[in-house]
Parts: sequence; structure tokens; C-alpha cells
Amino acid sequence: MPVDKIETNIETIKKYFDMNNIDWKSLPFGYYKTDCNVRCYYRNGKWGELEYTDSEEITMHMAATCLHYGQEAFEGMKAFRGVDGKIRLFRPYENAKRLIRSAEGVMMAPVPEELFVKACIEVVKRNERFVPPAGSGASLYLRPLLIGTGAQVGVKPANEYLFVVFAGPVGPYFKEGFKPVQIQIVEDADRAAPLGTGTLKVGGNYAASLRSGQRAHDEGFSNVLYLDAKEKKYIDEAGAANFFGIKNNTYCTPKSTSILPSITNMSLRQLAEDMGMKVEQRQIPVEELSTFEEVAACGTAAVVSPIGKIVDRGTGKVYDYGTEAGPVCTKLYKQLKGIQEGEVEDIHNWNLIVE
Repeated sequence: MPVDKIETNIETIKKYFDMNNIDWKSLPFGYYKTDCNVRCYYRNGKWGELEYTDSEEITMHMAATCLHYGQEAFEGMKAFRGVDGKIRLFRPYENAKRLIRSAEGVMMAPVPEELFVKACIEVVKRNERFVPPAGSGASLYLRPLLIGTGAQVGVKPANEYLFVVFAGPVGPYFKEGFKPVQIQIVEDADRAAPLGTGTLKVGGNYAASLRSGQRAHDEGFSNVLYLDAKEKKYIDEAGAANFFGIKNNTYCTPKSTSILPSITNMSLRQLAEDMGMKVEQRQIPVEELSTFEEVAACGTAAVVSPIGKIVDRGTGKVYDYGTEAGPVCTKLYKQLKGIQEGEVEDIHNWNLIVE
């Protein structure tokens, strides 16, 4: 047998045993090296062809606009292996549309929807062995990333861009899993400004949240709850997630010019309507927290994270919702997860089957 064939067989066997050693149920939410990432370059006014590599490195000019002027946007999405063995991508076209909005918001070349979805499908197919089994509680997380790579010294958009999609298996975003967490209201920090970039999924918003988020963790909380930056009267984002509350058979979620529109929240609003609930997207005064029967954070990473206690760092006021997830949050979570994993009929055609 040729040496190269022997080496290939050894590598295949090694990969097989490596995969068998993954403890799917204990995976953290973190980076995990896989076989392939997908890339595409925008040059001379047009997007090129998809490229495939196992390299984890990106080479760019030191004057690239992503490094100096924040020309960067990204998405977060998941692929699930269903109980029928099929792999499903959840609402990828909505992620594509959101990345386009983000790109246009910071003057980058938008990635066409079909190119975006094709890249996501390819990265799933080429890393199929890393898609966790059904029922493991884990999923394959995809990170589409768009950055300005063209060199500029003046403050202006780049003329070249790089679109990358990488993936890796992940467990729950919060270590508690689907258990109530404690979060902290912060009034001395803002994630984003009204009419700024808060509605875009760009890195600067997350950089602005790091200090208050780390402080909350140091003080024993899983997450932070921001108030509106203008008046400090209304609920805004829940860290890197959207917020919602349940009362009187109504699903209430904040409306603001500084909140990132969550695809998970959008889906939960539809499911709430399907369940016969009223849905309200409006300003929510912080005092209204005392009237909710259940509250939660939601997003791609967290899915639905029930909140058991909210503590106002400034006033010391405590809002207590109990130590167990409420019935509505539980039903919404199970319904959404059931659709993503093929256990519940996908009547809204949200899933894209990867074939």
C-alpha cells in the first residue's frame, strides 16, 4: 500500500476515535477546532468564489479598516441533528438579511443572501462529523464574519472585504442550562446609543458591554440588564440577548432604537401567538418588572434562558421570580427546540435541511 494511503487511513482512524471521545453533553459554549472554514473575498467591486481551508489564521494588511475603524459585523446561528438524523439550519435567510443590514450600517459590501446561505451549508457539510447527536443538548454553532480588509488611513470604508464562516460544536451558553439565572441591572454603563449601532450586530457593541458584564460575573451574576441609554427608564438588552416578560397571557418584549433584533425573539413571538397569547413589543418601564409572572433572556446562543432573580445594582431592589422555570417559558423553549430538532412540525418552514 502506498505511504500516502497509509497516512490517510491513519488520519481517518485518528479522527474517528477523536470524535468518539467527545463528551457532547458536557461541551462548553466556546471555540472548537473543526475540519474546515469557508471564505470569500470582495475585490474590484464584486464577490469571488467560495474557498475552503483548515487554517485558523487570517492574513491582512496592518491598515485594514476592521482594525482601525470597526468595519466588522458577524452573525450567530446553529445547525441541529434531528431525531430523524437530518441536519437542520434554523432560519439562515433571516441571518443573511441581518448581516446585510449590519454591513450597510457600517458601510461594508453586503454579502448576497444566496452566497451567505451557500457558505453556511458548505461549512456544515464539510464539518458534518462535528454536528452533535440528537438529544445531546449540544449543537453546531456557526459564526459568519464580515470584515474590512482593505487598507485605509483616513476614516472611510475599505474597498476590499473578507467573508468567513467557521463552525464548532457547543453546549449551553449559560452553564446553568435551562435553569433560572440571576442577572443585574446596570445604570452606569450603556451597551449602545439610541440611533447608533445598537440595532446592528457589530463588534463594537459587544466591546462596550465587556466591562459591565465582567463586573456582574465577578459579583455573582450570570448576565446584565441594560436600561435605555437616553432616560434610564426602560428595559433594553439583556447582555448579549433580548429580554421578554410574561403576564396575563401576554408576551412582552422591549422596543427600542438600540436593541439588536433577535431572530430567536422573532420566532418566540410567533410561537406565542400560535399558543393563543397576545404579543406586545413596546417600551417596558423598569418598574413593570414587578408585575411579570415570568421573565427570560433569549437569543441564538442562549435560546431561552429563564431569569430567577433580577437585582438593581444602583438601588438594591430585588425582583424575584422563583427557582424554577415558569410554565410559559418552558413551553416556548420546548416548542422552539422541538422545531429545530425535528420533533415538532415546522409549520412556518423555518428550517433548511442540509443535504
